[in-house]
Parts: sequence; structure tokens; C-alpha cells
Amino acid sequence: MKKRKLISQHHPLLYFLAVWARRTQRKAIWLLDNKKYTKTKSTTALQYRIKKHQSVLLKKLGENNMQLQINKVTNLKIAAKQINGVLIYPGETFSFCKLVGQPTQKKGYLPGMELSFGEARAGIGGGICQISNLIHWLVIHSPLTVTERYHHSFDPFPDDGRVLPFGSGATVFYNYRDYQFTNNTPYTFQINLWFTEKCLEGELRIDQELDFAYHVIEKEHQFLKIGNQFYRKNEIWREKFLKFQGGKVVDTELLTKNFARVTYTPPDYTELPAEGGCWQI
Repeated sequence: MKKRKLISQHHPLLYFLAVWARRTQRKAIWLLDNKKYTKTKSTTALQYRIKKHQSVLLKKLGENNMQLQINKVTNLKIAAKQINGVLIYPGETFSFCKLVGQPTQKKGYLPGMELSFGEARAGIGGGICQISNLIHWLVIHSPLTVTERYHHSFDPFPDDGRVLPFGSGATVFYNYRDYQFTNNTPYTFQINLWFTEKCLEGELRIDQELDFAYHVIEKEHQFLKIGNQFYRKNEIWREKFLKFQGGKVVDTELLTKNFARVTYTPPDYTELPAEGGCWQI
């Protein structure tokens, strides 16, 4: 069945007005929600590292225009400067959009690839979700509390060197699709970002050593064909373990269930009838 278009998709002016209204609403929320948003940065790294991760800058994404990938690197470097070294004190909330601000040509952002309305297309500042993806992966390995997160409603490209589980990222679109987490602990955290020749790298640090850590794992991964459409599903789980007691697991938690349309033909899949089924996702 063909998906009905949103009203804002029928005319550029309607789309502009819809985005303007949502952005205005978010700015009002920032003023009135009584949250203490993090903004302090330090060039001195906190003493202990919780988690480090790296993400390849240039990836093969189907027949995607490589120039958009190259532009993305410029966008990432501009956005990363707004986050690098940020401290998240007890009681503070990290807001990706509030820290990075709106990506504009005036700030030096270029057209990069963004996923919108079920397709990959060029957009100013496209690609900076690579930073929010990385930060979310760091955060779910910590006791920080994710309070706002969105993920893409479809999977546009086959895995090619993907190392993180499907659906473990966090998409952003200024400013109403934000990524936020809150520090409900007595500790201070810090996010550091930097670039090597081939990778975006990042780490989450803390001011006191914890006696526990986390493993994040994927379960129940599967490709499905329902009617003429392909889908992908999985579960993301987290295990809390004691570092100084032989890795004893003391808690297991389901973080999220994912179910999304894919726009390619997967190599292996299970075919299900299009109608009359009841799918548990």
C-alpha cells in the first residue's frame, strides 16, 4: 500500500512553515522547561575513560554521490568543535541541537547526505548524525540517562563495514529532532571528539573510576520480506557487570526494539504473508 504523503510534502512553503513552527516550539521549550543544559567545556581531559569509539569518515553507500561524503567531513568538523570537551555536571542535560546550533551555509556547512521522507538526499549540514550516533553509543555504555532519541524510520544502505548493531544510532534534525541525555549521577562526565585521517573518534570520560561497566549486544536480528517490501528487526540489550569481580553480570536491560523498512534486497531473509499476520516487534 502506497504511503500517504504528509501535508507539508505537497508544497515547499508548507514544509517551510511546518519546520518553522516546530523549531519555534522547541526554542520555547528550551526557555521554559527548567532544565540546566550543559555548556561548559574544558581542554583538560577528565581522569578516567568509560568508552572510546571510532567511525569511518568515508563509506561506500550504494551509488551515493561521493562529493556528499566529502562535504560531510567538513560538516562533521564544524559541528564537532561545538561539542568537543563539553562537561556534563550532575543534574545537567546534554542537548545536541542546543550545543551545535542550526547548520547553515553562513557557518560553513555544505550539502551532505540526509535521510528524509523515505529517501537519501542532499541537505545543508547533512551527515552530522554521525556524531550523534557515536555519542549515543558512548552514552549507553554509561550510567547517563537518555531522555530524547530518534532513529531513522528506514535503512537505506546494505551493511558495508558496519560495526555497530543496526538501530543503535541517534538521528538529529535541528532542532526538533534532538538527542538529549541527563546526568542523574553524582559524577561529572566529558565528551571528547577528534579526527584522524580516516576516522571520527570520540570518548566519554568521567571524574571518578566506576567499579562497573556495560556490554551492549544485539539479539534477534532478522530480515523479513512482507509482501513486496523488506524490513529489518532486532533488539539492543545492555548488561551491567562488575569490573573488579571477574565481570560478574548484575543487571540485564532491554534498551530498544527496532523494526524498519529497508530500501535494498538483503542477502538472506524470511518471507512472511502480507496480510493476516501479527508481527511482534
